[in-house]
Amino acid sequence: MIETLRKIVQTVNEADTLNDALNFIVHEVRAAMQTDVCTIYLRDRDSQRLVFRATEGLNKDKVGQFSLASHEGLVGWVAARGELLNLDDAMNHASFQLVPGLGEETFNSFMGAPIIHQRDPLGVLVVQQSASRRFSDDEEAFLITVSAQLAAVIAHAEVTGAVSSGDAISEQTARITGVPGSPGIGIGTGVFVSPTADLMAVASRPAGNRKRELRAFRGALARVRDDIEVVAENLKDELSPEDHALFSVYLTILDDSTLGGEVASLIKTGEWAQGALSQVMIQHIRHFERMEHSYLRERAVDVRDLGTRVLTYLQDEERAVRDWPENTILVAEEVTASALGEVPRERLVGIVSLRGSSNSHAAILARGMGVPAVLGAADLPYNRLENKTVVVDGYNGRVHINPHEQALARFRMLVNEDRALSEELAVLRDDYCQTRDGRRMPLWVNTGVNADVQRAQENGAEGVGLYRTEITFLLRDRFPSEEEQRQLYREQLEAFAPAPVTMRTLDIGGDKSLPYFPINEDNPFLGWRGIRVTLDHPEIFLAQVRAMLKANEGLGNLRILLPMISGVEELEESLVLMERCHEEVLAEGYSESFPPVGVMIEVPSAVYLATALAERVDFLSVGSNDLTQYLLAVDRNNARVADLYQALHPAVLSALQAIVSAAHGAGKTVSICGELAGDPRAVPLLIAMGFDQLSMSATNVPRVKKVVQTITERDALGVLAKIQGLHSAEQVMAVLDELIHRYELDRFIRLDKGSRQ
Repeated sequence: MIETLRKIVQTVNEADTLNDALNFIVHEVRAAMQTDVCTIYLRDRDSQRLVFRATEGLNKDKVGQFSLASHEGLVGWVAARGELLNLDDAMNHASFQLVPGLGEETFNSFMGAPIIHQRDPLGVLVVQQSASRRFSDDEEAFLITVSAQLAAVIAHAEVTGAVSSGDAISEQTARITGVPGSPGIGIGTGVFVSPTADLMAVASRPAGNRKRELRAFRGALARVRDDIEVVAENLKDELSPEDHALFSVYLTILDDSTLGGEVASLIKTGEWAQGALSQVMIQHIRHFERMEHSYLRERAVDVRDLGTRVLTYLQDEERAVRDWPENTILVAEEVTASALGEVPRERLVGIVSLRGSSNSHAAILARGMGVPAVLGAADLPYNRLENKTVVVDGYNGRVHINPHEQALARFRMLVNEDRALSEELAVLRDDYCQTRDGRRMPLWVNTGVNADVQRAQENGAEGVGLYRTEITFLLRDRFPSEEEQRQLYREQLEAFAPAPVTMRTLDIGGDKSLPYFPINEDNPFLGWRGIRVTLDHPEIFLAQVRAMLKANEGLGNLRILLPMISGVEELEESLVLMERCHEEVLAEGYSESFPPVGVMIEVPSAVYLATALAERVDFLSVGSNDLTQYLLAVDRNNARVADLYQALHPAVLSALQAIVSAAHGAGKTVSICGELAGDPRAVPLLIAMGFDQLSMSATNVPRVKKVVQTITERDALGVLAKIQGLHSAEQVMAVLDELIHRYELDRFIRLDKGSRQ
């Protein structure tokens, strides 16, 4: 059965349509389990009925014509309860329902397994047999395993619009969930950017001009032939005649009579060159991979290499002539800074990526540019979104594909309301930020790229609570020198002077790996990251701190923040190195005094050591994103567990209160940065807890300021008192929403994550 399952998984993943996959599964499962019948029912999302979609052993004329209500019959029982049902006498079960014309009158044994994808019931997989018998434990396990595999196929098919009454992909609407990368709503046309020379990730697309596509393909072929002939000539004396003869084979493969001809024929039918090349090459690669003879199986590598070479030249030509739609939604397996740079800024309205996180440099660049983005969209059929209408909901981390006109109108209304709100809130730019009863609350920003500076100033930020110095490192192909760092830090300090600028020392690791300093670990978020890296490489830490101190000369607005501190020993070791830097800078003739130093509280151990840490530094700063992740054991960049990542979880709020108490008990200030600080709904709690500053994305400053200026500290303290003893984030949000509604602030926060389902 293991071999059968492997075959099913491979074939299903290669199926062209959902119906092909379903028909193959029922055929193989019936044969593997030696049953009389195998059937698949799928839930129709509109009617919520279970539709008879594929069968081996029952009346195939009923496929697509017959359905059950979600609670009807044994199939409905399995779907409603979400558990396997194994019966040796199905007709005597209370839920049994005989359907005339289906052909199941003679089958006594029944076993059904629910098809569930991320808690969403999609259908039921059923096997039946005439003989009365209870299926074995091994057979139960096999059916459950197949249904789990089928769940992923169906979920992917629903997203691509393949769940329809026919085989063809329809223009159905679909919605997938990812990780919010940059706030806002973007509506436009999907443009897929292929990973460099990846045959498996090329979108199918109609050829705009078939003759031009043919010329491009033949030109790429000619360049690859030239490359192969040059290599063959260079290696003529190094290889045996048998090995050297392989180059002739490669040239033959590219001829018009073989694979080259197949690609050209597909282009002539209307497919663009890259898509035709990809489809033909993948077909032949899989053909070779399935061969039993090892020599022939290894030829798949040669075919892949040739296809990749041709694709590289095709992509080079495409980049030179690409015409971007007026409203471009950039779609990629992984959006890179270079891909962002290719799109004219005035045409880029949204970003969608299969990979990436809220802290990846693509997300940070998107926030700096003010472009809505959704990252980590695990179920995204990224290479099939070309020319589709796509809506990017960067607030809630959702991507809507081919939305209905009614939904599209609603999203357009939200875009207009967003624009109107921004204009309305712009008048608050220079206002003093305090509550109605006088509680002062400075609003700072998180920065990392130059675009952040302009947006921060336009929105009235009063300082920088977190300058991510790692962005400078991420966007280069080598470590920046001390002088290069000094110049960059000087620009940042001058831009905000005399307002404070809090510079975090290099925070790499986790999901932030430098291309020239890779960190490969099984569990990177619990591994070598933050201060751990720079203490192990003091040369990096010393150069960076010296650059900061020199950049601060004559300005005096620098604050230095140490990330990922988990114990007092790390802090003390860091302070010793910083004192050494200060002495070296003074010896070089600089006169700058030692700046305030703070610790970032983002791991549970630091929460419990907050008092000891606060006594040794000048301020504390809470990194709410990582702190929430570590306290709840939820990867904040994983869309599959996104619902479990709750910054307003009572455990997180208890930790925040403890940190504020520890900081103030030691006579030190404490700020909070991360997504929670920029959530207008959370502002009353943060004020009541006693945070001295809030630091957030520049985009959120106006709305947070509006909330601060509207409420009173007294009301905020009342809300804090009400949440004591609550046990869920939902209960906390209900209390906060009551206050927001009372002050009629709903429209200023309705677009925040979690506020619109």
